[in-house]
Amino acid sequence: MQKQLKVDIFPHIFPQSFFERMKGIAAGNPALAASIKRWLNIPVLWDLDARLRMMRDFKDYKQVLTLSLPAIEFLAGPEESPALARLANDGMAEIVARHPDQFPAFVASLPMNNVPAALDEMERAIRRLGAKGIQVFTNVNGRPLDDPEFYPIFERCVKTFDLPIWLHPVRTAKFSDYAAESKSKYEIWWLFGWPYETSVCMARMVFSGMLQKLPDMKVITHHLGAMAPFFDERIGLGMDQMGARTVDEDYGVLLKRLGKRPLDYFKMFYGDTSVNGSAPAIRCGLDFFGPDRVLFGTDCPFDPEGGPTFIRESIRAIDSLKLPDAVRRKVYHENATRMLHMKLALSPGGRDAPKRRKK
Repeated sequence: MQKQLKVDIFPHIFPQSFFERMKGIAAGNPALAASIKRWLNIPVLWDLDARLRMMRDFKDYKQVLTLSLPAIEFLAGPEESPALARLANDGMAEIVARHPDQFPAFVASLPMNNVPAALDEMERAIRRLGAKGIQVFTNVNGRPLDDPEFYPIFERCVKTFDLPIWLHPVRTAKFSDYAAESKSKYEIWWLFGWPYETSVCMARMVFSGMLQKLPDMKVITHHLGAMAPFFDERIGLGMDQMGARTVDEDYGVLLKRLGKRPLDYFKMFYGDTSVNGSAPAIRCGLDFFGPDRVLFGTDCPFDPEGGPTFIRESIRAIDSLKLPDAVRRKVYHENATRMLHMKLALSPGGRDAPKRRKK
């Protein structure tokens, strides 16, 4: 099996200055304070030295940095959120500038509750700081991403920059599992709620026509497309009958307007391999999306060890599939470097020297 450069496109981090600011905000926010309690026990999340030490155990491994939950718009109102986004993006850009061998790129965070400011910050983060795309969450404080107000953000990322959109699930225990209850029990909101949330967001993008309007949009769904790969023919044969169960809206007309099968639109998304090291799940995702739309991602450092487990187990799972070398290269780094317009070479000595495209 050939040696492979590995570009992790969905690890999470808090730049130190941003983390300190967030702790200050949490002092007056009980829900956020509960999350902070967990994050304080994951040093790799906010201690850069701890992260660098952990990464030394993995040869030929790099991370494209994404900001961890919570979403910027959850932390502050529309007047304050732009400054938080700038703080986060400045912090990640600084890490990339200081350690390009380990962190060849970062993904911009946006204040989605302030669309004009989000557009400005996208411009700044990509043009001035070198961000390689944007991260959004599956809802904006309860509002769906196919809300027309958010469309200019997606349009700008696609048509102006031709860069990917990282899609991360978000919901809390306040999303109850039953109408008779006020909250979700047993952390079901996360365990099953996040895959459901991601799948719903994908469906809204499909049926609202976003992928028709923006056929070149590259959305990287966290956790390998969530429910879509496993329920491929439930989407396929099921949604071929769209409208048969609805009387108050004519979904049959909508189905015809889509122009092609809903399943074909779902296959236009991309997925990362962040499935906690499940080889069958990765196989399922590869079969659904194809090898050109699956990217290596780990969800580091949210594992029981606080960093290395998901990296180690994701690599083990991918390698256990005994994929052709050409497919392994695509998953581990070629798909990412193509989409992010980067060149990363595996040097003879085992270290990787990033070569960035000239602007």
